[in-house]
Amino acid sequence: MDKEHNRYIVAMILLGAATAPLSVMSKEPSQLVEQLCSSCHSLNNIEHSAGYSKAHWQTLMSYMIDTSANSQLTEELSAYLANNYPVNAKRESKVVSGDIKLQFKYWQVPTLGQRARDPVQGENGIIWWVGQWGNILGRLNPKTGDMKEYTLPSGTYAHSVSLDKNQTPWFLGNKNGTVGYLDLATEQFKVYKMPDKKARDPHTGVFDDAGTFWFTLQHSNMIGKLNPKSGDIKLVTLPTADSRPYGIKLDSNGTPWVSCNGSNCLIKVDKSSMKLTEIKLPGANTHTRRLAITPDDMVFYVNSGLGKLGRYNPKTAKITQWDNPSGEDSHPYAIEYADNAIWFNESAKRPETLVRFDLATETMQSWQIPSKEGVYSGLIRHMRMGNNGLIIHQTATNQLAEITWSK
Repeated sequence: MDKEHNRYIVAMILLGAATAPLSVMSKEPSQLVEQLCSSCHSLNNIEHSAGYSKAHWQTLMSYMIDTSANSQLTEELSAYLANNYPVNAKRESKVVSGDIKLQFKYWQVPTLGQRARDPVQGENGIIWWVGQWGNILGRLNPKTGDMKEYTLPSGTYAHSVSLDKNQTPWFLGNKNGTVGYLDLATEQFKVYKMPDKKARDPHTGVFDDAGTFWFTLQHSNMIGKLNPKSGDIKLVTLPTADSRPYGIKLDSNGTPWVSCNGSNCLIKVDKSSMKLTEIKLPGANTHTRRLAITPDDMVFYVNSGLGKLGRYNPKTAKITQWDNPSGEDSHPYAIEYADNAIWFNESAKRPETLVRFDLATETMQSWQIPSKEGVYSGLIRHMRMGNNGLIIHQTATNQLAEITWSK
């Protein structure tokens, strides 16, 4: 049975439809959990969770799919999960106290199960996101809470969204090798296909001041740039096989820097010739999901393989690394510069933590990241500074959030 059919059955059961197969409805809770939950994600997500009370399992389920029409099934499944997966400390994070206090503001996206991710806020205040599994591009007005979702061209399954200088949202077609944008006047999509069939998976992008769109292609092991005026796309392949270029940021000169998720390297891209310079990082198990660049052009990266925060000084080539609060298996993932600090998350810990690295004192403070209603779940894969604070997402709970802070 394929995933699309499984999702249909999930919808029928949880919405209480009379057409739900009797063979499914008559199954034990353990069998239903195995079938229903695995239709959208690995059962390892349950095994590796922090565990929850019955009430919190019900809340978490409601973030993934609407269960309100079948209270009996919701009751049975949440009771089973609470009994077999209670609160535990198997992947407990370490919290470092400090003076900074955080405030969270949440928004639940309309379509559940879409794996909302990679939100970005424009100067006009509008927040855009993509729902990769739902093939959705979403728009949020944080002042009113109004949301609108657009169905992307078939097969797109966008991994990220970026804004050009006109506040136009551009998406990266991770499954069909495309880059495109939504014309805000006509609400129609314009799509550009990769010129090389080997360029399969556009991943993360960023616009420079000249309007050029730079982007990574992780499993294709490429970096690309698109000229929106002509539609011309140029691609280059990384020097080391399976480097898996992932995050991309620009320094103050508009030079693209890329992190390697499959190898211990950073990549500097010549913005004129696209010549690549590979910087080797210490540790054979080092790999870097994403990076952030400070105003003085220090390149910070998350060492996801070794649980460290790293800094590369392009002027001196010096590399410095600091241990994460929760250790080498914490898998730091997203990272951003804001307010004279580097912010990143420890994605492998439960509850997941947000860490602030103060650049002046080189000290860290961390917080467990809640979802709505006191449930600690979700996964931040990208964070970017917005107009007032950090704009994040939680793929497991299909939520967007703004994080602000005070002393």
